[in-house]
Amino acid sequence: MKVTIFNGSPRGKKGNTHVMVKEFSKGAGQAGAEVENVFLVKKKIRPCRGCFTCWIKTPGKCIIKDDMAELIQKFGESDIVVFATPVYVDNVTGIMKNFMDRLIAGLDPHFEKDEGGECVHISRSEKQTKLVVISNCGFPEQSHFQVLELLFKRVARNMRSEVIGEIYRSGGGILREAPLILKPVISKYKKLLQTAGMEIVEKQRLSEETRLRLEKPFISDEQYIAAANERFDALLANV
Repeated sequence: MKVTIFNGSPRGKKGNTHVMVKEFSKGAGQAGAEVENVFLVKKKIRPCRGCFTCWIKTPGKCIIKDDMAELIQKFGESDIVVFATPVYVDNVTGIMKNFMDRLIAGLDPHFEKDEGGECVHISRSEKQTKLVVISNCGFPEQSHFQVLELLFKRVARNMRSEVIGEIYRSGGGILREAPLILKPVISKYKKLLQTAGMEIVEKQRLSEETRLRLEKPFISDEQYIAAANERFDALLANV
């Protein structure tokens, strides 16, 4: 089984998103999957021009000469694709959005109705790549992932696929800069991410039990807010 993780964090390996992806990848690998991590920040991905060349003149091939041809091929060869992104202004990052827009080359322009009676484009591939979402945000509440939850359900529908796992982590800043007292909590969380990776590969689904455990707060909202504000005050004082 091939699992490809497209990481849309501008911070790459230095980001909180990579902390999550790294542990998830360990679990998926332990379950026997071939796992590849792709850092989109290292790729040249220009915005979609909306020219329809990939639909009309060169079906399936974008007119823009950058790294997307390689990435589209990786996407198509994968059994499971993971969209990994921090939350930027209640949405995916700009890098991730450009990547997602350019995936349109993999669809046929013709319309058909889905099972719910809503129009979608026809996929050029007979292979159904399943989707997973991994994200974190700097706020303490899980409600900040509402846009991503809806977005990727719609993306999966358009791709004639399904989302088989969503891992959303509020208070993401703690992942890389946890105080000493929280080190055991973060250690347990990382092992739980490994469990999630194993479940996705072995069961093709993230269990509800694991999902709920992954969303359990590290600390109270009040503690998080106080610590975050204190940190920003210290940083501002050193400017």
